[in-house]
Amino acid sequence: MAGTTVTDDGVVERSFVEAMVGEGLIDEGELPGVLDVVRRTMGQSKIDVFRSVLGDEDRAQAANAAFEAAYERFVRLGEVQAMPGAVEAIEALRAGGIKICLITGFAPTTRDAIIDALGWRHLVDLALSPADVGRGRPWPDLVLSAARHFGVEPSEVAVCGDTVSDLLCGMRAQAAVVAGVVATGHTRAELEAVAHTHLIDSVADLPAVVLGAIAG
Repeated sequence: MAGTTVTDDGVVERSFVEAMVGEGLIDEGELPGVLDVVRRTMGQSKIDVFRSVLGDEDRAQAANAAFEAAYERFVRLGEVQAMPGAVEAIEALRAGGIKICLITGFAPTTRDAIIDALGWRHLVDLALSPADVGRGRPWPDLVLSAARHFGVEPSEVAVCGDTVSDLLCGMRAQAAVVAGVVATGHTRAELEAVAHTHLIDSVADLPAVVLGAIAG
């Protein structure tokens, strides 16, 4: 979601700062190193990132709760918007008979808050978080669970995202299309270094890729 279909102008990092520094879980001097980890692990389950950084389950859970509360507050303040071209891309895919599943590293409550704030309930057939399936990206569980939900094979699925974890998830699930978006997430060089089927400049380019693959 964030970075592919949703733009938040750095709200993820701001929420991490509130969670880690605001809750007294790290000192401000540790913040640059922590933010480096956050950027490298974009797309992964947020609780897993906190576990990696803090090395303690209780502190990780406290940080995750603070993060989700901060992000949801930013959502309510209107700081999370649809990525340009995202709605049109989803509508084009739906018109072509494609079911839409949003997958994210956010907790279900935050994910649903974003969908409701954007008024996307009518656009989305399914939305999944790591809490729903057991493991988040880069594991394939989110994609495989979506395929099972819709009664299709992974080879009939297209995965799109702006992080290395998105591409690893899609390729491990053996999806037919695994498209990296060169947007606000990992750089083109970082995405090119990971197996994928396509690189696109925007989610707006996804319908042409997916519908072209069906036609072909």
